[in-house]
Amino acid sequence: MDNVQRHRLLILACSATKRSRPGWIPAVDRYDGPLWQTLRAIGPDRRDTKVAVLSARYGFIDSRSPIENYDTRLTTALAERMIEGGTAMRWPRPPSPRKPDIYGNYATCEIASLTDHGERPFTEIGLAGGHLYLRVMRSFVSEFRGRNFISPDAILTEINAPIGIMRRDLRVWLDQPAGDLP
Repeated sequence: MDNVQRHRLLILACSATKRSRPGWIPAVDRYDGPLWQTLRAIGPDRRDTKVAVLSARYGFIDSRSPIENYDTRLTTALAERMIEGGTAMRWPRPPSPRKPDIYGNYATCEIASLTDHGERPFTEIGLAGGHLYLRVMRSFVSEFRGRNFISPDAILTEINAPIGIMRRDLRVWLDQPAGDLP
């Protein structure tokens, strides 16, 4: 990664705990689980780090994207559907199979926006969440890498452990100075 400007992406799993404010608010303000609290305490707005969400309802989105309150769990079947559909499937899915597939966003559009439409590929990736979320995240990261949204030699760090350890590891990853390996 010599002569490449550092550009990091953190993908966090959504949270069952959400702030119940009505209407649409940014995902980073909606989710209120321990990892999201840690992120907000450290400060999600970092010059070299973008934050995205893997949501059981909304798929892969920028953490600044507005979302409504919802209660959807990531099941094995839903994770498999996300992996099978890949980054080219819109999320959320239409409310009925008879409805046209004009709902939601594509993960490729979200990642394109986060990378200045491919002009700034990510050089470091952090994935944080449970095992099912990590499976989907790995699949998406592989597709993103194939589309050059992630540099070929990008460093990948997975954060998955008991929640106290995950909070510590997330803080360490976010506070890591440029040039230090995870």
